[in-house]
Amino acid sequence: MLYQILYPLHNLWSGFNVFRYISFRAIYAALTALFLAFYLGPKVIAWLKKLQIGQVVRADGPQSHLVKSGTPTMGGLLIIFSVVVATLLWADLTEIYIWLILAVVVGFGAIGFVDDYRKLVQGSSAGLSARQKLAAQFGVATVFALVVYLLPGYSTILTVPFFKRVLPDFGLFYIPFMVLVVVGASNAVNLTDGLDGLATGPSLVAFAVYMIFSYVAGHRLLADYLQIQHIVGVGEVAVFCAAMIGAALGFLWFNAYPAAIFMGDVGSLALGAGLGAVAVVTKQELLLFLVGGIFVLETLSVIIQVASFKLTGKRVFRMAPLHHHFELKGWAEPKVIVRFWIIALILGLFALSTLKLR
Repeated sequence: MLYQILYPLHNLWSGFNVFRYISFRAIYAALTALFLAFYLGPKVIAWLKKLQIGQVVRADGPQSHLVKSGTPTMGGLLIIFSVVVATLLWADLTEIYIWLILAVVVGFGAIGFVDDYRKLVQGSSAGLSARQKLAAQFGVATVFALVVYLLPGYSTILTVPFFKRVLPDFGLFYIPFMVLVVVGASNAVNLTDGLDGLATGPSLVAFAVYMIFSYVAGHRLLADYLQIQHIVGVGEVAVFCAAMIGAALGFLWFNAYPAAIFMGDVGSLALGAGLGAVAVVTKQELLLFLVGGIFVLETLSVIIQVASFKLTGKRVFRMAPLHHHFELKGWAEPKVIVRFWIIALILGLFALSTLKLR
């Protein structure tokens, strides 16, 4: 919005020329989202407490989590609001990628909101049934994928990290592939959101990495030099990623151990879906397996645990997702969180190295 309003004035005063730069607008999108989260955080917490919107802890979880029952949840609303406002203020709103990603974030946030609301009304940790949740997620993701597929000039060639000459063309099958990326990323972040700030840290790293990739992919000279697909207009996605980083940092201030507020499904589903959507529009879907390695490990631990128990009657982990396994092994919650963050940072740096390792 500010880009459309203020940049045209650069003919009157050269100072307004700064609004043409994505890097400048990305920085201020991050700061805007950060300060919004800082300012609104205490108000949202007080409002949720007044409404008695508290976390319902799963009965079969670690006993140490029982003290968290009643902690305000649905804090993801704070993240979504801060991201949307900051992005609308600082991004070039003529680029459709911005609108598509925001639609995915809000859509998945709405699904999470309904899920959280049902948990609160029913007084259990069940919420929406798995079938209902997946149906809604696939619905939103399919609309997103169809629109992206129909964009003029959008390529169905898949980028494979480390291999610059391996470029498979999925054709029409790219649509279900995009859907799986968005839905998979959303649920992976949701599974990781089990400890104070655990999902927020790796999300920050992932969005920081994709902020760089989106900027490079949208810049023809850089994209050609680094031999990645150039996508016209996708550079603006860096502004969204920066806004997400700012909002997540602001939320982490209140969500850090011991958490004063939880993001709930409204936050984790939206964060993951936004990450998946960014991976799709930047043509770096497979990179998500690397940069989001923590989310992948958490998801695999659940799949392995369920499959092992059904096939053999035995459990591989003491409890799934993976972070609960380490808790039951005696790791203190802050230790699990910080170590997972460190791993996420290492994976993020490794993912950035793929820009040159080809």
